[in-house]
Amino acid sequence: MLRPNMTRPPGVIRPPQGPTSGGSGAPLRAPPGPTPTRATDPASASANAATDFILQFKRQLLPYLIQKINPSLLGPGNEVALKQQIEQLIDEKIAADRIPIGKQLRDKLMVDIVNEMIGFGPLEALLTDETVTEIMVNGHSTIYVEQNGKITLSPVKFVDEASCRRVIDKILSPLGRRVDESSPICDARLPDGSRVNVVVPPCALNGPTITIRKFAKNKLTMEKLIGFKALSKGMAMFLQACVRGTLNIVISGGTGSGKTTMLNALSSYIPEGERILTIEDAAELKLQQEHVVRLESKPPNIEGKGEVAIRDLVKSSLRMRPDRIVIGECRGGEALDMIQAMNTGHDGSLTTTHANTPRDALSRISTLVLMAGMDLPEKAIREQIASAVHLFVQIARLQDGSRRVTHITEVQGMEGTVITLQDIFRFEQTGVTPEGKVKGVLRGCGIVPKCLDRLKAHGENVPVEVFQTAVEVP
Repeated sequence: MLRPNMTRPPGVIRPPQGPTSGGSGAPLRAPPGPTPTRATDPASASANAATDFILQFKRQLLPYLIQKINPSLLGPGNEVALKQQIEQLIDEKIAADRIPIGKQLRDKLMVDIVNEMIGFGPLEALLTDETVTEIMVNGHSTIYVEQNGKITLSPVKFVDEASCRRVIDKILSPLGRRVDESSPICDARLPDGSRVNVVVPPCALNGPTITIRKFAKNKLTMEKLIGFKALSKGMAMFLQACVRGTLNIVISGGTGSGKTTMLNALSSYIPEGERILTIEDAAELKLQQEHVVRLESKPPNIEGKGEVAIRDLVKSSLRMRPDRIVIGECRGGEALDMIQAMNTGHDGSLTTTHANTPRDALSRISTLVLMAGMDLPEKAIREQIASAVHLFVQIARLQDGSRRVTHITEVQGMEGTVITLQDIFRFEQTGVTPEGKVKGVLRGCGIVPKCLDRLKAHGENVPVEVFQTAVEVP
């Protein structure tokens, strides 16, 4: 949000003394041209000088703009008029200071400052870059991005910490959420559905931290995942039958492995006409069916009251006549309510959890059930899980940045006090190409799953040959 109290007396904009300043108190000058005197790479030096110039200009111009802008334009629906006034004020200041600035640099300066005033500041360019899948702000002056599975340092940065805080306010305010010293952590989402996590001081020692998992504008369907060799056609055929055959499925994997993407893809197999309830911390699932009820948790207010947790929503959903319950992620006591729902007629439920293997996912769910605060015997918990969960889909992000389904594992029941698991499909790595790509085989394990009879009862016929296929990747 724009803060009118962040003002300074108007006048000629003068930068602090530094490489782009003409000395203490001298007006801001344009960056040097493409022939620097001390640079082995002229293009790089020119780009760095332009970046420094824009950064210093923004640092000094923002308080002036906040003071000069017509307050009536700050409301919703006035974005075009506000942009026009910002550009007019910038041009007036450039003319008043007689800054010899070229058209290309002026246009970039305009875009940056308009983004700073009415957008998400330097994050705007990263949010529109389709090659960027994750944005990580480690304090106002350090921004990393993930592209093609690799993390690199971005050249963009915020003007100062106050500018970073304004962007955080713009993200959280429309959702009725906030962060401050008393509540320094918050989850949110952008208008396009991208997931946002914010941590501010005193918990964030390097300054405000923002992590944005971008929501893909082009939805990744199961067909696209097959094209990316994330899984084979046989695996997709089996998963489609499992979803349509109302099996309860848990998608497990590490951070950034693609669990939510897989959850979206699997949910597309839910037949039309079924009533689906989605429950999330920050709503990001995009189901294509018509009859979908979306529920989102709510943090406590400034007085510490009014919190609505995932567990509360799961309990409430059972009274809403759902055919399917889709929980964005199980990470607390709601696991017990989910397991009980699966065991009381709400088959076909889907959820995700953090784990490195199907066996680890099983152990994690057991631990999460204990977090519900119920004094249940360990054997009883395992029996409940064994009867509720039918299938684990394990996803991993490999060393080359690619995502792949590494296991599709069936829960076969109990042997004594141990839950028995059986791999139906798995990915076996065979090496790495000279280009650094992981090689391997998506292989059926040759085991006919016990759930096949149940799938046939629902009219889903999966040829047994599917469980003996092998597909080499990449």
